[in-house]
Amino acid sequence: MQKTDNTLTARQEYLLSLIPPDDTNYEKIREAFALLASSCGDKRHADATLPTRHSVEVAISVVEELGLGSKSVLASLLHALPHQCDVSVISIEQQFGKEVAALTEGFQTISGIRIEKPSLYSDNFRNLLLSLVKDIRIILIKLIDRMHMMRSLDGVDDKTKKKLCDETFYLYAPLAHRLGLYRMKMELEDNAMKHAYPEVFRSITRKLSESKKEREDYIAEFITPVKADLQAQGFVFEIKGRSKSVFSIWQKMRKQNVNFGQVYDVFAIRIIIENTIEDEKADCWKVYSILTNRYIPNPKRLRDWVTVPKQGTGYESLHTTVQGPAGRWVEVQIRTRRMDNIAEKGQAAHWKYKEGPAKASSDEERLKVIRELLEQTSVKDLDEGDDARIDLYRDTIFVFTPDSDLKKLPAGSTVLDFAYHVHSRVGEQCTGAIVNGRNVPIRYELKNGDTVKILTSKNQTPSEDWVNYVKSNRTRVKIRRSLRQKQYSHTDAGKAILLRKLNQLKIQFEDEVVNNLLKHFKVKTSQDLYEGIGSQDFNISNLRTILAKESKTDKPVEEYLQPEPVKSSISSGQEVLLVDNESLNDYKMANCCKPVFGDDIFGFVTINEGVKIHRTNCPNARQLKEKYSYRIIEAQWYNPAAKSDYQAELRITGADKLGLVNRITDIISGEVRVNMQSINFTSNKGMFTGRLIVHIRDNQVLDALTYKLRKVPGVDRVHRIR
Repeated sequence: MQKTDNTLTARQEYLLSLIPPDDTNYEKIREAFALLASSCGDKRHADATLPTRHSVEVAISVVEELGLGSKSVLASLLHALPHQCDVSVISIEQQFGKEVAALTEGFQTISGIRIEKPSLYSDNFRNLLLSLVKDIRIILIKLIDRMHMMRSLDGVDDKTKKKLCDETFYLYAPLAHRLGLYRMKMELEDNAMKHAYPEVFRSITRKLSESKKEREDYIAEFITPVKADLQAQGFVFEIKGRSKSVFSIWQKMRKQNVNFGQVYDVFAIRIIIENTIEDEKADCWKVYSILTNRYIPNPKRLRDWVTVPKQGTGYESLHTTVQGPAGRWVEVQIRTRRMDNIAEKGQAAHWKYKEGPAKASSDEERLKVIRELLEQTSVKDLDEGDDARIDLYRDTIFVFTPDSDLKKLPAGSTVLDFAYHVHSRVGEQCTGAIVNGRNVPIRYELKNGDTVKILTSKNQTPSEDWVNYVKSNRTRVKIRRSLRQKQYSHTDAGKAILLRKLNQLKIQFEDEVVNNLLKHFKVKTSQDLYEGIGSQDFNISNLRTILAKESKTDKPVEEYLQPEPVKSSISSGQEVLLVDNESLNDYKMANCCKPVFGDDIFGFVTINEGVKIHRTNCPNARQLKEKYSYRIIEAQWYNPAAKSDYQAELRITGADKLGLVNRITDIISGEVRVNMQSINFTSNKGMFTGRLIVHIRDNQVLDALTYKLRKVPGVDRVHRIR
């Protein structure tokens, strides 16, 4: 880069010298200088450089290295003002026009992307960046901005420096590579490596410097006889010798697990011949023959992509490695000018064949469009903006999780799509989301760059209308699968509930009963009937009345009753439960909480074990009610006279004192007069823990026992385990 003076004024004048004086924006550039000076003053970037100087250098590179015009220069000069110097985009538009303001605003948009894990999500981050912009000049200015930022990291703190280096390694350098900006790509990588791995960088740089003269002499020695041989055969050609970048040499050392001296291709030779398409293949092999007559080839290193172009990319070239003077191996590429142009600019661009056919995806095809647009469009056309604007990724959006993970979704995806993309269970329980700090419903359509936090509830389940709220067919399939599973679970539970109810009423389960219920609830199949009962859409608490009503013109409901006489459900010493206004016989007390007469209870319809009775404060109650609400039935104690003997387990803790166990047993057996099944006490460092299993009549007796035990000196806590 040419420099006449290190002062800011000199650099500004140099920038103006790059712009034709008759350019319509020539004076606007002077206005931009003035706005920079008045707005930014002495404010500094994170790298300690002045925004004014940085912006001028970016604008110079935009012209010198990319050939862009005056509108891009204005956007480059003004790119830092909205974020760092409190100048609004609206004021920029008023002074410099809508197009320059749009470029500035686009720069701020992509600069605001949070990049927390660039190494994990590099491809998606690059795609997000490309999808957010409508004008390729924004990307180009951003790359130049990053290139200059990486030149001045010496004054940056270690944490910021690491963040900038990671972004450059995984986002900006690969993006420059894919756009065909190879010199910029190498500079970005080398500067990032210089600060991220300073010792390795200095070591390789020193070795390259020490071997530079030797390397140049060797390349000249290698090329000279080959030139003479090609000229003697009448070829028109160009031979290029190039050294690899420090970063690429380091990558080679790591990949091959070798030291610097063992890297064969620290430099490479490219022979480009001028000829007609008809003679391409033959001429490439003639050059190969001339080269290998002079130097011994390594047959294992021959790559023939001239006879058959590289699959998936169409890349054409002959690659070989030959043993040059002093027995050193040299990589040589042989191709025609057409092949070279295609490799550098066309469908099989260098970034594709370098990274392999698997990279030639639709995403990269879109990047190729940008690169070709940049290379084939004149500076004037780009600055007019017509060809510069391109709508990328119309079928894709990229959104962030709260942890800055990046997700790729089809364009038009909703909150519900995103929830199912995270996990099917998250999708099934989704109630909405917080998008960029704002609450939105499940049908809200997401946009590029949104940060999405899914809201869930264990009580939420998918409904039929959800299929209308999603874009992805994959999500739609998941929703329908959930609905089918939900229906099946309701069907099984509904049939079980009906069978229990019929058993309580001593009514036989037969086809006529089912048919009358189908008639009453106006459904066609027994599956629909069971599903309706299981989902609580159909109320069968008055089942006897329903059957009596529907059987008026058929047989009387009494004929449904089981013929064998049924003994009274109230037997001596047995409690009787009332469920949905009907006495319940087929039930069991749940072992997890062991209800005692007088406890608040509910019934849970199991598939194979009838109804289980749980305490409302059972440890499992919450899960059962949230996950299987359709299988919960109301229950209460019905006959106080038929109290049974219940088992209760207590846990007692406190300070160990002499005679304490005797006092506890006296209360249990003497004062409250209940039977003990077992008692166990352990003591450790002056504290004791006791577990008691007692037999009681009801929870009033249990409450009295608990109250008296808590009054014992040394007892800290008494609570019921089950």
